[in-house]
Amino acid sequence: MTTLKRFLVGRPLKSTELGEQKLNKRKALAILSSDALSSVAYGPEQILLVLITVSASAFWYSLPIGIGVLVLLLALILSYRQIIFAYPHGGGAYVVSKQNLGVYPGLVAGGSLLVDYILTVAVSVSAGTDAITSAFPFLHEHTVSIAVVFVLLLTLLNLRGVTESASVLAYPVYLFVLALFILIGVGTYNIFTGNVSPGLHAPIGTPVTGMTLFLLLRAFASGSSALTGVEAISNAIPNFKDPAPNNAAKTLLAMGVLLALLFSGIVFLAYYYGITPTVEQTVVSQIADQTFGRNFMYFFIQGTTALILILAANTGYSAFPLLAVNLANDKFIARMFKVRGDRLGYSNGIIILGLSSIVLIIAFQGQTEQLIPLYAVGVFIPFTLSQTGMMVKWIREKPTGWISKLTINTIGAVICLIVTTVFFLTKFKQVWPVLLFLPLIVYLFHRIKKHYEAVGEQLRVASREPAVPIEGNVIILPVSGITQVVEQSLNYAESLSAEQIIAVYIPFEREEENQFEEKWNKWRPDVRLVTLYSPYRSVIVPLSKFIDTVQRKASESNYQVTVVIPQFIPKKGWHNFLHNQTSLLIRTHLLYRKNVIITTVPYHLKK
Repeated sequence: MTTLKRFLVGRPLKSTELGEQKLNKRKALAILSSDALSSVAYGPEQILLVLITVSASAFWYSLPIGIGVLVLLLALILSYRQIIFAYPHGGGAYVVSKQNLGVYPGLVAGGSLLVDYILTVAVSVSAGTDAITSAFPFLHEHTVSIAVVFVLLLTLLNLRGVTESASVLAYPVYLFVLALFILIGVGTYNIFTGNVSPGLHAPIGTPVTGMTLFLLLRAFASGSSALTGVEAISNAIPNFKDPAPNNAAKTLLAMGVLLALLFSGIVFLAYYYGITPTVEQTVVSQIADQTFGRNFMYFFIQGTTALILILAANTGYSAFPLLAVNLANDKFIARMFKVRGDRLGYSNGIIILGLSSIVLIIAFQGQTEQLIPLYAVGVFIPFTLSQTGMMVKWIREKPTGWISKLTINTIGAVICLIVTTVFFLTKFKQVWPVLLFLPLIVYLFHRIKKHYEAVGEQLRVASREPAVPIEGNVIILPVSGITQVVEQSLNYAESLSAEQIIAVYIPFEREEENQFEEKWNKWRPDVRLVTLYSPYRSVIVPLSKFIDTVQRKASESNYQVTVVIPQFIPKKGWHNFLHNQTSLLIRTHLLYRKNVIITTVPYHLKK
């Protein structure tokens, strides 16, 4: 198993090599912006899907709606840039909300993002798998298996370390950016040279019957799904090379510029080409088809789009473990999320994320489209809370230039609140689970925190009364026969200088009881033997009752009861299946009993 682990994960890294696992801006941009950049493939399409419910002539509204999305993007980029410098240790929306709005808003933001990163992996991998099965229909019946394999590969790649995963995943991300820039460049050139008929689209300002403010807001909210993943960089600041905040801020700005250019380019081309979204073909596919035809460039664009949809999941793998570390530091989730693995990554967070995503994919049979609204609203709740938290911070601290900072966050908070509200109003059937799982998650966080506080209080030496001194030791030794295992355990028990050693034998038949007592008295008459006849063939129940009796008497003299459990260890692991695991059952049962010490004496077999 160790050899297999080394082959899959790689050699262990020393703690002193942590600096080598930090990301430069080029690699960080690739793995932390893949979620945001991939949304260009479906964000503009979401706008058109709402507008088509009125008529195709309403498509010109996609331009002002696109500008609105860019305004929100600008507000988010500027806001999260401020968050990076204000909270350089990472944590993003969770830390901002907790410190400025209170613990419970912080937990809502943190819990929402944890779930959202799981959805990111499930939705992204499923979308990428759909793109592959669309190109190769004979694979359609294997959608779930293919998606699970992709999740396992991404999990394994991230377990090998941040820099190694970034080195592999950077190429497809930058190829996708290159492919879309070529598409936008050639498409725009064709428009300005007159190679695209102006009659394909309705002129800007064309009156549209039935268009309402509510529909415009709904289209805007749907298009804003292209902004999912913007917050990931602020969560992952510790993954950057020093100076981490400066590098993270520059990476965030680069991501914002790329996202703005790609999103606006696709929106513009979709409008000018008169693209109508269909089930059979995506908007990007139709634009590429009209621009290049079904040649190499078309398939290059489609291939890189499918790749980045899958690799968008890696944003979740980068941000989820670090957010989990912040929550674990505050004792709201298990401490295991703070542990670094062999390759210095937070392995437990990576593994839990992968397994949770696989469960979702299997549960929804790889058809996760209905999770997209839940996925989007799960991002905009933390967006709203983080913007509001920064507003409170500026009002309270009033640093130099705080008015402009407050203005940025106020605009962002208002727009994010509007988007969140519209999601709930228009897609309540898809997003209502948020109202169920968020309170449950916050309650779970609260219970975990309460448990850790209770443990700390009970373990704190200064808060406890002085322990009662132990005057002696009574040893109980369960035996199943006269063997070398029992003899070794008896020798160990005698070395402890106990006041009394009691061997306990539990027969299921009366004949066994008499026969064993005779053998024992001949073998070790100096050690007291107690036989507990068990007509119901239980070992645990009579042994527990006997321990209770001994413990009551021992406590009167401040004696400690110790149960010494003999256990032989087979040479090969599979041999364990050939033997009763009575010693394991006894040990497991007694672990939860107070004031009883359990000692296992192993005897290793050689054959």
